[in-house]
Amino acid sequence: MGLRSFFDRLEPAFQRGGKWEKYFPLYEMVESFLYTPKTVTTAAPHARSYIDMKRIMTYVVLATVPCIMMALYNTGYQTNLAIADHGPSGWRAGLLEVLGIGFNPANPLANMIHGFLYFLPIYVTTLVAGGVCEVIFSIVRRHEVNEGFLVTSMLYTLILPATTPLWQVALGIIFGVVIGKEVFGGTGKNFLNPALT
Repeated sequence: MGLRSFFDRLEPAFQRGGKWEKYFPLYEMVESFLYTPKTVTTAAPHARSYIDMKRIMTYVVLATVPCIMMALYNTGYQTNLAIADHGPSGWRAGLLEVLGIGFNPANPLANMIHGFLYFLPIYVTTLVAGGVCEVIFSIVRRHEVNEGFLVTSMLYTLILPATTPLWQVALGIIFGVVIGKEVFGGTGKNFLNPALT
């Protein structure tokens, strides 16, 4: 049995009147992320295409990757320059020493890895805190999980200082998602950018 047939057999339980009807937004999020939607617009004057908002946001996420790579490099470079002047400290420096990577600002790989160690905890905190809010609102409102959150999470992480405490990261993204987006009805109805809110 393939994954596609597994989702096809599972779908009736999530449909209206099914055993897990209230969790349909979660099912739809995973199913449409893995597979192209089965339906297209058939009435004129609309273009008939399988590209939906999830696919468009995938392109936006891919377009954000070069910005993230530059942010990783620059954060690591600036940190390695500071370490050259003041000496290493903290868990990131300890991990880099254990791995034998070092703190040479002239080494692009050392800069990328050091920057990644600043980026990753902030990004994971953003995904968890904001993602939980998105899922809760989707289940309560009985609509799809909005794919724009991946872009919001990346932009939010990129605009934060690298040393922001994680509790502030979580509080900020929760505020942005709830007040900047969900209060107005979700994607397409908000007039504020959640990442900047």
